[in-house]
Amino acid sequence: VDFGGFIDSYYGYDFNNPQLLDRAFTTQPARHNEFNINLAYLDARLSADRVRGRLALQAGTSVQANYASEATTGSISGPTLARHLQEAFAGYRVNNRLWIDAGVFLSHIGLESWVSKENWTYTRSLVADFSPYFETGVKATYEWNDKLTTQLLVLNGWQSISENNGSKSLGLQIALNPTDRLALTYNNLLGNEAGSRRRFFNDFIGKLTLTDKFAVAASYDVGWQQSVDKTANTLWQGYAIFAHYQVAPKFALTLRGEQYFDGNQVLVTTNTANGFQTTSASLNADLTLHKNVMWRNEVRGYWSRDPVFPSKNHGLTASDGVAVTSLSLWF
Repeated sequence: VDFGGFIDSYYGYDFNNPQLLDRAFTTQPARHNEFNINLAYLDARLSADRVRGRLALQAGTSVQANYASEATTGSISGPTLARHLQEAFAGYRVNNRLWIDAGVFLSHIGLESWVSKENWTYTRSLVADFSPYFETGVKATYEWNDKLTTQLLVLNGWQSISENNGSKSLGLQIALNPTDRLALTYNNLLGNEAGSRRRFFNDFIGKLTLTDKFAVAASYDVGWQQSVDKTANTLWQGYAIFAHYQVAPKFALTLRGEQYFDGNQVLVTTNTANGFQTTSASLNADLTLHKNVMWRNEVRGYWSRDPVFPSKNHGLTASDGVAVTSLSLWF
């Protein structure tokens, strides 16, 4: 059993100066003009020949933001306990190629991790923030060979620990590594959400290492959900493109450009004529101070079709920006 932990401290400044200090349309960094903890966790991980598992307990402003919509059904479920369970799963290896895991685990969807140090940028892209970060259920992982791995999942639903309706969701992952420098992944999720409306979500990821110092990555998401009367399907989509350059062994830069289109407000509610249709760009600089300490800095801008971003002096505006600095430690 290996024990570990992670502390991600930050200070973020939102250029719109939101009056209540909560930043909109993001989980990280969630607070304005405030020193705080984005994510802190302690974990225990078991890795053996036939069994595996992880228990990780967490807290932080990203946890508060991301688990706010956790369902409460009955008197013994809901976010009060659920938000502190980053992962709690048990796994058993059926044979040399097949693992079965059950419990609460990090999502199979997305290019970007819930843990900031594992990403090229400090803040998460819009496609990451509006797709599941965690899941609850059972998954079967099959390694066909050293280049192809697949997963099948049966889940409570879209980013939920407590069940919010009477049906379960199905998920699939196909991960292909045709060469040491190229990784391709397809993920999906099919289930009933927003009551009993069918939702089908697709996530496409590509990552290419061009040289020892320069790599690029891209993520494209597209989903459909039944309309309220179930006579049609409503679409949303988004993409993010990354360029990462390792300037020196301990210093790296990452540029990101992205767009998100949810004009019908399937996932992002704005109560405006054009919904959430937003472009964003960011520059991230990382300095590794120690093998277990990283100092990260990022500036990011947002431009939306409608005024959707809270502002202290102007109500809502169509643009926003944020600057954030973070010091993280892991052990």
